[in-house]
Amino acid sequence: MPRKQPPQPTEEAVSLQAFLERQRQIGLLRFITCGSVDDGKSTLIGRLLWGSQLLFEDQVAALEKDSRKHGTQGEDIDFALLVDGLAAEREQGITIDVAYRFFSTDKRKFIVADTPGHEQYTRNMITGASTADTAVLLVDASQGVLVQTRRHAFLVSLMGIRNVALAVNKMDLVGFDRAAFDRIVQDFQAFAKPLGFTGITAIPMSALKGDNVTERSRHTRWYAGPTLMGWLETVPARKPAMERFCFPVQLAVRPDANFRGFAGTIAEGWVAAGDAVRVTASGETARVQRIVTMDGDLPRAEQGQAVTLTLDREVDVSRGDVISCSQAIDTTDQFEATLVWMHQDAGLIGRSYMLKLATQTTPVSITGIKHGINVNTLAHEPRSTLALNDISVCTLATGKAIAFDTYDHSRTLGSFILIDRFTHATVAVGMIRHSLRRAQNVHRQALTITPQDRERLNGHAGRVIWFTGLSGSGKSTIANALEMSLHKDGRHTFILDGDNVRQGLNRDLGFTDADRVENIRRIAEVAKLMADAGLIVMTSFISPFRAEREMARELIGAHRFVEVHVSTSLQECEKRDVKGLYRKARAGQLPNLSGIGSAYEPPIEPQIAIDAATVGVADAVKRLRALLD
Repeated sequence: MPRKQPPQPTEEAVSLQAFLERQRQIGLLRFITCGSVDDGKSTLIGRLLWGSQLLFEDQVAALEKDSRKHGTQGEDIDFALLVDGLAAEREQGITIDVAYRFFSTDKRKFIVADTPGHEQYTRNMITGASTADTAVLLVDASQGVLVQTRRHAFLVSLMGIRNVALAVNKMDLVGFDRAAFDRIVQDFQAFAKPLGFTGITAIPMSALKGDNVTERSRHTRWYAGPTLMGWLETVPARKPAMERFCFPVQLAVRPDANFRGFAGTIAEGWVAAGDAVRVTASGETARVQRIVTMDGDLPRAEQGQAVTLTLDREVDVSRGDVISCSQAIDTTDQFEATLVWMHQDAGLIGRSYMLKLATQTTPVSITGIKHGINVNTLAHEPRSTLALNDISVCTLATGKAIAFDTYDHSRTLGSFILIDRFTHATVAVGMIRHSLRRAQNVHRQALTITPQDRERLNGHAGRVIWFTGLSGSGKSTIANALEMSLHKDGRHTFILDGDNVRQGLNRDLGFTDADRVENIRRIAEVAKLMADAGLIVMTSFISPFRAEREMARELIGAHRFVEVHVSTSLQECEKRDVKGLYRKARAGQLPNLSGIGSAYEPPIEPQIAIDAATVGVADAVKRLRALLD
């Protein structure tokens, strides 16, 4: 019998294959729409989707139904509803979250992010801009350039986008007046001059009516530039960084004794089997043996591909390491960056956060705020704390050296987020400007005598007993009694008391939240040095914030840090009022007293809690000695 022939593809299947092949051959452009509230961003994207003719009949029917129910255009189709999917967005007629949509033409594929216009959703706009090649900045022709327009223009430039379209929307509201269009373009260009844009293409349009969106408008015969779609189809996409190979390791893969690989996504450049590579943290080198994927080994892999690399020899690599080509990537533990603060809780100098850069994580603190940036004027302004949506240039110090680059050169190694260590909320995004020179000029000096040598000489381990509690709770009294007991037994001790330290080392600090954070940071550093000297150190400070107490624990070392919560109630402390502070606070003369005008965050799991209202000093010392001994 003759061999049965395989079924031939249908005409529809051939057409689909041809369409998919054509889509693979054309490029992809990621862009965002941004601007002030009600400038028409969602309507514009809806019009682009409609104009690209990629909507199915059921989608069109649903849009017509939704327009009658939720629309703002009377009997006409409300194109914004194609994008505004959240119930709250439809009820309020605004964009809240970032909405991503895909569409394509014969010339290009597109992924568009519709970003919110409200200032309170700046974090969402940053999210959309972080992966975009270009931006469409919308301006309401009847309103002109507003503060939020300037904010978004500045953020777009900050995120490294250099080619933008200035879409002057709602031209129908000003009768397609050329003079009104020219005034807006001149205002924007004057503001944007220092922002570093290489191209600003101004387009008069009406997203609602379709003028100059996908087709030229008969109302703007005075305009000779491209339509928005024409501009999107021709604007150059951001070129991938191919100068070097950069591979942040996400996971060390060891399914059995015969395989050890390192999984991740290639952030920059390309790699081929046999290439020499370097592990940034250790400086060790090896050669790529295999490039493994789910579909088999590859001879070569490029930026954006998720792969597993195996090396020709055993090298210590784990999550957070960066594998690069044989030339080393710079590392630093101190750098200057532009921060966009995205949380209601203020950012404070000295407070410890977690930094995530690529797959690297490390504790980090803000060591200084050089200046804030006024987004309306671009003027530099003094700033002592970081508030929601503030944009500031800051210096930061990490707990360990990290592989980095400037954001201008590498999005992957130049951008990071800051995470609150207790709530795990993202509090800021940052773009690295440069490493601080002192990071390269200061090196740890190796010492012959170690902390263990000093402890053996003293006859006991160095410890830090960290007393925390409200003013008047009895911290200093218990700490003093404990020191007397330890001293009697020949232990080497020292007390760091809040009031005493503020008369010398910390006399320059006040009682704002930022000053309290810096007060505890300095005390933790001093206590660590004393513990390294083999002393038993007792610190008696209100230390109102958990974040700073946790910072002290990590700095000193959990194995020699004992947190003691003197948990005397506010009512009892106020009844005692030994220093008269509560009377002043109640009279409005002391606005930042912890527990009254400023928050006190009690420990969640202290090693020991002592209520001095019910436990005598002698009993408290016995409990502490039992814990220490």
